Amino acid sequence: MKSGLTFLWLLVFGALHAQLPEGFVYAKDAIPSLEVELRYCTHNNFMGKPVKGYNNNCLILTEETVEALKKIQGILKIQGFGLKVFDGYRPQRAVDNFVEWANDLNDTINKHRFYPDVKKTNLFKEDYIAYRSGHTKGSTVDVTLIDLTTKKELDMGSNFDFFGTASWVSYSDISETQKKNRNLLQSIMLNNGFKNYPKEWWHFTLRDEPYPNTYFDFPIE
Repeated sequence: MKSGLTFLWLLVFGALHAQLPEGFVYAKDAIPSLEVELRYCTHNNFMGKPVKGYNNNCLILTEETVEALKKIQGILKIQGFGLKVFDGYRPQRAVDNFVEWANDLNDTINKHRFYPDVKKTNLFKEDYIAYRSGHTKGSTVDVTLIDLTTKKELDMGSNFDFFGTASWVSYSDISETQKKNRNLLQSIMLNNGFKNYPKEWWHFTLRDEPYPNTYFDFPIE
């Protein structure tokens, strides 16, 4: 009976976990306490709808990236904080979907929330939308910090994926608490194997990423 139940569990587990390319893993298998909210799997993003390739709210990353995040999560736990991830590995088909959206100048349904001060015609020129993304290599994450007791996100002074100077790491027109929160996120990530992107306080890439020149396109499921 036990062997039958074990077989059934493996069957269900296998159905829930797709076959990943070598070197990729499901992050929560290694870090169960990690909060994951893949925004591109929902309507809560600048496009206002789920993005192609995001078929499930499961965070996929390279093994090396997950190990680095696991270490960071442990350090943060001592301070009463934790990581919340908005995006990790991103299929190339999703990037192509962003490009399609950016070229449709009539679709501005979420402009007021995500890019109120940027013309949609300038999203490419100002590097908010690109034909290639570091996320597609599997070692880039978009993260914030949460209070472990309340599970609430720390105030970073701008929303995730806000297209504007308020999202820049160096932006100074925010409160002291917001600056403190940003500095904590930046320091914990930069001191543990990641490099940042100056125009997005949430964006970090593993310094020694294993696939620096490969853009993957398997779906998230």
